[in-house]
Amino acid sequence: MKHVNMVIITGLSGSGKSVAIRALEDEGFFCVDNMPVLLLPKFLELTSDKVSEIQKLAFGMDLRQKEFVKNYQEVFRRLRREGYHFIVLFLECSEEVLLKRYSETRRQHPIVGGADLIDRIRSEKEQLKGLKEMADQIIDTSRLTVHQLKDAIIQHALQGIKTDRMRITVLSFGYKYGVPLEADLMIDVRFIPNPYFIPELKKLDGTDERVRQFVLKWSETQLFVKKYLDLLAYLLPMYEREGKSYLTIAVGCTGGRHRSVTIAQAIYDSLKGEKREVALKHRDMDLT
Repeated sequence: MKHVNMVIITGLSGSGKSVAIRALEDEGFFCVDNMPVLLLPKFLELTSDKVSEIQKLAFGMDLRQKEFVKNYQEVFRRLRREGYHFIVLFLECSEEVLLKRYSETRRQHPIVGGADLIDRIRSEKEQLKGLKEMADQIIDTSRLTVHQLKDAIIQHALQGIKTDRMRITVLSFGYKYGVPLEADLMIDVRFIPNPYFIPELKKLDGTDERVRQFVLKWSETQLFVKKYLDLLAYLLPMYEREGKSYLTIAVGCTGGRHRSVTIAQAIYDSLKGEKREVALKHRDMDLT
């Protein structure tokens, strides 16, 4: 069981840990939220005969469990001594945003007592200070949309997984909605003529054959795709040689609906044809 990969999701209350757990569950992780840290070694021991079925685990842990702060260091050190591989992702958020989030919901802060909410938030920060310092990755969710947070969590989680092959994601996006934080390589295709201004193409997207033909018919588009694929052919083996386990190639246009979708599809098709482990995502295609 020790080769099974684990992700510990922790951090401040209201920072998005539940969203993170759901994102990993959708990615194929076996997830347990609010896992008592003292039960973690026992859980791993009991599931030791499920190696073929459970290879990616994610646990949500925080101050909801009263014994967490007192015991997490000892438990984590023990597991690493025993050979378990895991990463700790710590989610944080600005006080202003946390106050706003709590004001919009009926959730109670896990720290109880007569103190004001801001005092509870600051108390939790202080109690988790050591955990934040030992975390493998700190993610500030203050300005992230739910979609951006999910992508960031998946990116960091998969980067921490030991694998013999590099996983590649080709991601289309729209600059008007912000650049994807998880991108390793980012290319701007706004130089290509925009189907948005063609009345019969405006309401379609880059998966439609009519849009695809329009985007790819230009000589500059064809030359760009060839040169970019040549660049990837040069770069990918070097990333693999250095042990990179996860790579996101982001392709952006204005709205993320036409040009970036078509070009991302072309890149995906080429890489897939090389029998690489590659996925295709269109982040903003349905937003415009």
